[in-house]
Amino acid sequence: QVQLVESGGGLVQAGGSLRLSCAASIRTNWAMGWFRQAPGKEREFVVAINYNGGTTNYADSVKGRFTISRDNARNTVYLQMNSLKPEDTAVYYCAAEPYLATTAKDYRSWGQGTQVTVSS
Repeated sequence: QVQLVESGGGLVQAGGSLRLSCAASIRTNWAMGWFRQAPGKEREFVVAINYNGGTTNYADSVKGRFTISRDNARNTVYLQMNSLKPEDTAVYYCAAEPYLATTAKDYRSWGQGTQVTVSS
C-alpha cells in the first residue's frame, strides 16, 4: 500500500495562495485526489487527477481557483490554491486509488492531512 505525506498547509489571509504537496512512498500509476474536512462536516471531494495528469476533475466550489498537477518523476502531487476564502478552511487530505474517483469511499490510501486556515 502506498504511503502518502502531505505538506504545505498553513495560515493565510483571504485572497491569498498556498501550495500543498503530497509525496508518495513509491512510484505509482494510480489516480490521486485531494479531499478536505472542516470541523463538524463530512469529508468532501476537492479535485482528482489521473495517472498521467491528462484528466482532472474539480469540485464546483474550487473551479478556477485551485489547480492540481503531478510530477511522477518525484512521486508528488501538488494542489495550487489561489484566491482562498475563509470557507476553504479545513484539513486537506490526499488520497490514492488505481482509478480516477470523486468519492472518499473509493480511495484506499490516505495521508495524515494538513491544516489550511484562511482568515477573513
